[in-house]
Amino acid sequence: MLDLLIPARCAGCGDGRTGLCPPCRGLLDGTAAGPAGPLRPPPGLPPVHAAAPYAGPVRQLLLAHKERGALRLAGPLGGALAAAVRSATGAGAAPLLLVPVPSAKAATRARGHDPMLRLARAAARELRLGGVATLVAPVLRQARPVADQAGLGAAERHRNLHEALTVPARLAARLAGHRLVLVDDLVTTGASLAEAARALRAAGCPPRAAATVAAAVRRGPGPVLRGAPAGEAGLSPGR
Repeated sequence: MLDLLIPARCAGCGDGRTGLCPPCRGLLDGTAAGPAGPLRPPPGLPPVHAAAPYAGPVRQLLLAHKERGALRLAGPLGGALAAAVRSATGAGAAPLLLVPVPSAKAATRARGHDPMLRLARAAARELRLGGVATLVAPVLRQARPVADQAGLGAAERHRNLHEALTVPARLAARLAGHRLVLVDDLVTTGASLAEAARALRAAGCPPRAAATVAAAVRRGPGPVLRGAPAGEAGLSPGR
């Protein structure tokens, strides 16, 4: 009831009496979508496209949705993810299957929702509205426990995630002949996406590309992600 009387401030910048102000919404409009990826990609990482740099309001919006249960942001964030998928797959209308990178079961329980599955479904709806037949295929499963990735370097993350994911045979059969796109909220080192791609290839279903809402950035020259703010172009070692 309080939210109806006093609308929440923008989850991206804290301004105004709205859950998402127009300037922050504009950061998710997909106009900056383009190729993204770590400076030293891990083996097996498919081509990655992202919708925005992981900085400022975009970072806050992703964290609000993922960690603070701001589920109303799933639509705008899913729209940004859809833009990254379109950038990764081209303008064709061939059917797509979006395969979300799963969170650990404990993390999903602690959050009370599955953020990436929610964003994948929102992106699929947006793509269908644009004429692309798109479904979500949550087929990846945790094959073994992994350590918390926070604070780990690129090589440590790769070792931590090596052969951590699998696709059950009964689910792999449903993927045959489809165009698969891996989706995640963020790319930093690319370790999570590379492991997810390995698991899909092992199941006989290699992904065409990967798409994320955001890509981590570093200080330095040359944008790796088109549209990255000046001084925040390129990617740093990290997810």
